[in-house]
Amino acid sequence: MKKPKIGVIGNIGGWSSEHLADVVARFTGKRMLIDMKDVSVDLDRNRVSWNGMDLGEVDALIIKKIGPYYAPYLLDRLEILNFLENQGVNMFSRPLHILRVLDRLSCTLALRAANIPMPPTCITENTDTAMQVLREYGQAVLKPLYSTKARGMEVVEYHPSASLQIESFKLKNPILYLQKRVNLRGKDLGVVFLGGEYVATYARKNDTDSWNTTTENGGRYVPYQPDPETIEVAKKAQALFHLDFTSVDVVETENGPLVFEVSAFGGFKGLNTACGIDGAQLYLDYVLKRMAS
Repeated sequence: MKKPKIGVIGNIGGWSSEHLADVVARFTGKRMLIDMKDVSVDLDRNRVSWNGMDLGEVDALIIKKIGPYYAPYLLDRLEILNFLENQGVNMFSRPLHILRVLDRLSCTLALRAANIPMPPTCITENTDTAMQVLREYGQAVLKPLYSTKARGMEVVEYHPSASLQIESFKLKNPILYLQKRVNLRGKDLGVVFLGGEYVATYARKNDTDSWNTTTENGGRYVPYQPDPETIEVAKKAQALFHLDFTSVDVVETENGPLVFEVSAFGGFKGLNTACGIDGAQLYLDYVLKRMAS
């Protein structure tokens, strides 16, 4: 039986991207780890190419990452992949579905509209309004609309001169996203789903003084069994976006689980390290099953 041509859209050198490309190559016999910066579109020929190869000839593309950091230009890369999908290439996850979660604002508004429990959040361009909200919150986290692993985020505490910090943050982030700081009690959760079905949960645990639990700030992945309510809330959150593989960032509080965000791509490392589950292999098996149906 002829093996399908399956490429991985990802970051060269990225652990999850490289691992997924290896897993796919073992099955297909051809390794295609495609960095979007090397992709071009020839509209006269209706062709999307990567290193001289016509990507319209592949059977499927698994979108693991589309850039090293979240940024607005990644939306344009997704538009290119959507153009390619419209030519008949299977995409996992679909580009338009990823578009809805790549931007923190659009993701947050969709979650709130569906009554998913979240920390108190305010979005504004007005510093005076931000100060009024900050006074109510006491402490907040200023979050860029495009970021991951807490990059670019700042903790701000209310005092009269906090407006200076807010104005400084606005130089790069004209739309202010303030979220009330939640006591993580040293951990938050990555609740993983494949095809909308629950896979497992890992915790990011941090015993340092850092306000966040990311591995870049001293956090580590550990296994965790969440409450059934946490899994149910996370499942409802990810179902809004119809992603093929994702994780939901959740914190369990004394008042129940709160959702921070739904990941555009999900990650394999936490699942592998904490739970001993090869998410890349699960994802490939899922893709093959979907392609055969």
